[in-house]
Amino acid sequence: MHRFDNVKRRDSFLLVSGALACSLWLGGCSPSTSAPPPPVPEVATVTVQAERVVLTTDLPGRTSAYAMADIRPQVGGIIQKRLFEEGSEIKAGQLLYEIDPAPLQAAYDNATANLAAARRGAERARAALAASRAGVIRQQAVLENAQTNRKRFEDLVADGAVSASQRDQAVTEANVAEATLRATEAQVESDREAVAAAEATIKQAEAAVETARITLGYSRVTAPIAGRIGKSNVTVGALAMAGQATPLATIQQLDPIYVDVTQSSANLLRLRQSFESGRLKGNGAMQARVKLLLEDGMPYPLEGTLKFSDVTVDPSTGSFILRTVFPNPKHLLLPGMYVRAIVQEGLVEQAILVPQQSVSRDPKGNPVALVVDGSEKVVQRKIAVDRAVGDKWLVSDGLKPGDRLIVEGVQKARPGTSVKAVPFTADGKGTPDAAKNEQPAAKAN
Repeated sequence: MHRFDNVKRRDSFLLVSGALACSLWLGGCSPSTSAPPPPVPEVATVTVQAERVVLTTDLPGRTSAYAMADIRPQVGGIIQKRLFEEGSEIKAGQLLYEIDPAPLQAAYDNATANLAAARRGAERARAALAASRAGVIRQQAVLENAQTNRKRFEDLVADGAVSASQRDQAVTEANVAEATLRATEAQVESDREAVAAAEATIKQAEAAVETARITLGYSRVTAPIAGRIGKSNVTVGALAMAGQATPLATIQQLDPIYVDVTQSSANLLRLRQSFESGRLKGNGAMQARVKLLLEDGMPYPLEGTLKFSDVTVDPSTGSFILRTVFPNPKHLLLPGMYVRAIVQEGLVEQAILVPQQSVSRDPKGNPVALVVDGSEKVVQRKIAVDRAVGDKWLVSDGLKPGDRLIVEGVQKARPGTSVKAVPFTADGKGTPDAAKNEQPAAKAN
């Protein structure tokens, strides 16, 4: 029984093997069929268009106070009071320190007393001048009377009405009156000079009083500008010296605030050449507007204004300074901070911007791009790239409006090969990879 089962299994195996061999032979004898042609690769393209672009440059800079004043004493003395809080906002003219005014007050009082004495001396000199002028008037009357008598006596002597001695006495009186008048006039001149000297003394005394008053005022140290004051370098009881090297404190005006930006002289020359060639144009008042990036990369919310550029290039760095002014109402910007300023360079009316992934490099490092021509074939173009504008390249040569530029599928596109161009979108839809992803998945058997 077991032998019969083994024979049956062997026969079944031989039958199946023969059928399989026959089917393989029949398949090998069937006529051969050619493989289907490879599909045309798909590439995503964008149509090159000219657009109006404002060119900007990102430059490093540092902030500095709009105005800064070191507070130094102008008189010496002991500091009696400090009348401000460190780090607080200060108004112009606000009292900051008080220096012991006692010696300065004494000097002022002495100058005031000297002025009063000078004024009294001037009054006496004026009174003497008035008296001498009155004496001149009286003496002039006496002289006229004496001269009249002398003339009358001379006439009477000729007639024998008076004696010669009486005539001589009249002549003598006239001569004395004339001499007295001359002396009185001389006294007037002397008194006039005395008055002038007294008035000069008054002016000197007034100047001394004004100097003492100003010096006394310096004992009250006030703020020359408004702003934020820093720490005090002295305490109450310290000795202050006139014109000392160490300031008592420093005030800085922070609203608005300066941002000094560094630009290379080579970049300036390039910009001038671009303006002269007409490729770059001015943007009017907007070209003076400046934006700012803080140290952490966050944009500063307020725009600034370009004020001026320095006239000297630093020979060690080959750069010069652009000074900008920014409003700083919340004091977010502090002096000495590192920032980056976005400065407008100019305007390009017919600029060509292309996605950065559409540009590659040839073995020599030159930028190239692939475009699809009218016969749906790939053509390689050598291009000239000016700069990056956001996530795009600014192309100055090699492309023109209307060119279909390959953005996706560059790996499958070879110069001279035929391709199927589909529109490229920034979100990835419409690209060859997206088309593959949108196909339904095959069901498993």
